[in-house]
Amino acid sequence: MQTRKPGVFSWAARTLDVLFVIAGGLIAHSMRFSTLDISDVEKLLIAFNGVLTLLLFPAYGVYETWRGKSLPVMLARVTLAWMSVVAAGLLLAYTLHRMDAVSRLWFAYSTLISGALIVATKAVVYSSLRVMRGHGLNQKTVAIVGAQGFARTLLAHLSSTPEQGFTPVCLFDTTGSEELTASGAGVITSTAGTDGTRLPVLNDFDALVAKVRAEKIHEVWLALPLSQEHTIYRFSHALRHDFVNLRLIPDTRSISLFNHSMTDVAGLATINLTTSPVSSLQMWPKMLFDRCFAATALLALSPLLIGIAIAVKTTSKGPVFFTQKRKGADGRPFPIYKFRSMAVHQENTGHVTQATRNDPRVTKVGAFLRRTSLDELPQFLNVLFGHMSVVGPRPHALEHDDLYKDLVYGYMFRYRIKPGITGWAQVNGYRGATEKVEKMQSRVKFDLFYIHNWSFWFDIKIVVMTIFKGFIGRNAY
Repeated sequence: MQTRKPGVFSWAARTLDVLFVIAGGLIAHSMRFSTLDISDVEKLLIAFNGVLTLLLFPAYGVYETWRGKSLPVMLARVTLAWMSVVAAGLLLAYTLHRMDAVSRLWFAYSTLISGALIVATKAVVYSSLRVMRGHGLNQKTVAIVGAQGFARTLLAHLSSTPEQGFTPVCLFDTTGSEELTASGAGVITSTAGTDGTRLPVLNDFDALVAKVRAEKIHEVWLALPLSQEHTIYRFSHALRHDFVNLRLIPDTRSISLFNHSMTDVAGLATINLTTSPVSSLQMWPKMLFDRCFAATALLALSPLLIGIAIAVKTTSKGPVFFTQKRKGADGRPFPIYKFRSMAVHQENTGHVTQATRNDPRVTKVGAFLRRTSLDELPQFLNVLFGHMSVVGPRPHALEHDDLYKDLVYGYMFRYRIKPGITGWAQVNGYRGATEKVEKMQSRVKFDLFYIHNWSFWFDIKIVVMTIFKGFIGRNAY
């Protein structure tokens, strides 16, 4: 049975954090009063913060292993833990009615200095460990269990991220395929190493368990479909007395093409298969940018908008604006606004004819508006009303949605976020009519890439690209 060593590094980190709390208080007092003769109240607060650091930091997971975890997320956790300690210190001073004896400037200095020392030190340690692991030090050994396809994917990922500190030492092939052992003597050339490392491939369950115990392997990763509940239970039962980290990495490739994430629903751990990819909190910068940008654009372009409206009205009969129902976020319908670019005509119910080159329905003014995308400018009203975003997947006519949702896999996932006036597909040349399914597939591919890789700065990049090259389109008729 493998036994764990005492957490020497964890205790060292705790001791260092308490020392930083003390150092922050002393440095702050020296800065505020030019002396180290601190008052009894300040001593009490420093001592109290030191004790709370030992008590609260573990509750926030500060002293858990950071191996394989995101540095910004972990530093945010440390900052939140420190703010909790500081808030508790303030509450203590208030409860003891000693707030009047505490220098607010000293308290602010000590909070900032101690917090900066704690956060900066942990960032340095994290970065140093990543460098060490990238050079092959401080590694944890991993046995991978699963079918050869997904197992090779994990090996390739570990090979490309050596700084995470996981070294594969063997594979357990759950398929029993002879192809894995074709290179002879039950071994294959691993894609996990760039030096041609050869990993043993096992097909016997008892042999793998014995190897894990004999070599004291740190981790066993079950790269299995969720349907293999019996195999998962078998490993959990066999290794229940061993101090080995047993992890399930579900092979969900056959379920959906979308990224999966874990969340807590009603106290239950769940895997998101198709849900909104970005939380409401993350979307606040985008929402604020959309409203401000739309209001500014409408004000700045008002002379141009009035001129276009006059041109549309005087050159052809009909309304200035063309409105049509489109789907918004989560499929909620809304009326989209455009400058009318075609002569008024009647479409058959349930059918929308896309504009083509030299389409007789398009007016002369409308042809210019469509080529330059000026007909889209009224959609800033949709952005202002909250129906659309400045950047996002372009919404299509409801009739086209009904057509393509069964022809293009992932088509409806585009509506998990607000549609946009411009998008990643548009700045990459996918504008105008989609006469072939292949064109729509390519457009959807770009839209899904945008959704899965969204960031506020990605939006800014698309806006800049649109300004410089996105208005004129060869495919817009």
